Amino acid sequence: MSQPSNSTPYDIIFAGGGTTACVVAGRLAAADPNLKILIIEAGKHTKDISTHTQPGRYFANLISGGDTFTFHVAKPSEALGNRPCIIPAGKGVGGGSNVNFMMYTRASPSDYDDWGNLENPGWSSKDLIPLSNKAETYEPNAKNHGTSGPIKVSSGRQTNVASQFLAVAASRDKERGATNDTNDFSPSSVNMYSPWSRYMSSETGRRSDTAHHYVYNQAHNKNLQILPHCRVKRVIFENDRAVGVEYISHDPDVAEKLNTAISVFASKLVVLASGAFGSPAILERSGIGASALLKAHDILQVVDLPGVGENYNDHNLLMLPYYTKSDEITMDDIFRGKDEEIKPYEDRWLRDGQGMMANNGIEAGIKIRPNARDLEVIGPTFSKRWQDFFANQPDKPVMWHGLLAGYTGGNALAAGRKFLTMGYYTEYPASLGRTHIKSADPYTALEVEPGFLDKPEDVAVLRWSYKWTREMARRMDSYRGEFAPEHPQFAAGSAAACVEAEGPVPISTPDIVYTTEDDEAIDRYHRAVVNTTWHSLGTCAMKPRNQGGVVDSRLSVYGVKNLKIADLSIAPTNVASNTYNSALVVGEKAAMIFAEELGIKGV
Repeated sequence: MSQPSNSTPYDIIFAGGGTTACVVAGRLAAADPNLKILIIEAGKHTKDISTHTQPGRYFANLISGGDTFTFHVAKPSEALGNRPCIIPAGKGVGGGSNVNFMMYTRASPSDYDDWGNLENPGWSSKDLIPLSNKAETYEPNAKNHGTSGPIKVSSGRQTNVASQFLAVAASRDKERGATNDTNDFSPSSVNMYSPWSRYMSSETGRRSDTAHHYVYNQAHNKNLQILPHCRVKRVIFENDRAVGVEYISHDPDVAEKLNTAISVFASKLVVLASGAFGSPAILERSGIGASALLKAHDILQVVDLPGVGENYNDHNLLMLPYYTKSDEITMDDIFRGKDEEIKPYEDRWLRDGQGMMANNGIEAGIKIRPNARDLEVIGPTFSKRWQDFFANQPDKPVMWHGLLAGYTGGNALAAGRKFLTMGYYTEYPASLGRTHIKSADPYTALEVEPGFLDKPEDVAVLRWSYKWTREMARRMDSYRGEFAPEHPQFAAGSAAACVEAEGPVPISTPDIVYTTEDDEAIDRYHRAVVNTTWHSLGTCAMKPRNQGGVVDSRLSVYGVKNLKIADLSIAPTNVASNTYNSALVVGEKAAMIFAEELGIKGV
């Protein structure tokens, strides 16, 4: 993979080298090695870097604030107590697939049917489920999963807390039941407790990302080139035809080009693949977006497309820590340990790809729908949302509830202790947001309004989820109480007060009774700490132009020629999953569309 020069003529240029870009570029390059492809990526190369390839080290990327994320600082929001939440987005070749939690979750079939119903032929569940299978090798083989794709998915329980969670569920919640696989695209698998798989090879113990499995494995192909440490400023047009891009290098190893605007050209396609933040920003800097915004930043308008940057979707995540007994098997040594504490786990992984380094600590969970009693706990603010959106779509969960074996916070008081974390996130928040440029300068921070908790129904389901997951945690054998600094601050004397404990309560123990004051404390806590689930999508929506759409079903940007978008910004509506799988699906679909239009066989 050689470095490009200004005189190099390309067939396709990808503005962004993240998860989906690697899928599309890799598929096209493998089918036609003569195709000259350039990937321009703002981040670094990630090939064989241990913090990416070793699964257990994923948390190190999050806490280090390193160079594999762009940290978008949102505008202060009244719904969040006027705090400016921070939304990280994966940066580097492979994007989010190199830094995510590796949690294997697939969308509900109706999610993709929702896409297809927005005048998008070829994007319904019957079209996309086969592509999800095409991308994966599920280990061991199972019904409704892939058997020969580049991305490995594996399971295998190494922690006791996962077994405890499932045991409590079996005793406490006989209504919902259990399954071995809640990610088989079966509507009946929703609302069932399940072991959880991860994006990792069971044989090598390596993370399964798109950079290594679609692109880096084609190093022999000199026509597939990657340009790291470069940010695309804008698309270059000749009349209404995209013919190339202008980028700026911030690569210290290429000093002669540092901070210099460079133009490169493509004869066949320009593809934006910079994600839910990057792709709309490139469009706006290129003159495609709402006319008033373009005028405010003195950008010549190419297309008036007000949907650009709107329709921001995410999931609302909470991760609540609980003490465990001191000899519990958790990820804490790897997540927070010093080098000498981590070394035995790494040595084992280097020897045979096994052990806790070959783990993400997330081994059980449920895509949950509230029953009648739960709906009473959630309260009337959710009633309309339930009836309008969920009641008649039984494959749509309201929340994901599950656990992680370890502590994911940064409080110094946690030092020396072992933890389990109960996690929950909203699968389809009612609240939506937006992201737009504040300048034509590609290095100026974006204006981001994610919309978190703007709607009261989103607050209500989080309150229920806190209570529900806490009842599960305090019945697990390893439970030793709540880590109070990272729980709601209940009033003195409240029955909900967070305390350390000598052990779990019996299964039959009545649930904690929360007062109105307790509920208010939970809501305040959620508004103070809720954040992104790193699942940003929707800001260049694939839907009709008169409905705020940005691309059509062929992923072509409205109003211009030769310009495509291939990333999760095209998702018109949300999906009930960790979004890596949907990014793979979009990548596989985009590769097929582009290959068909370019006359390339075998994709």
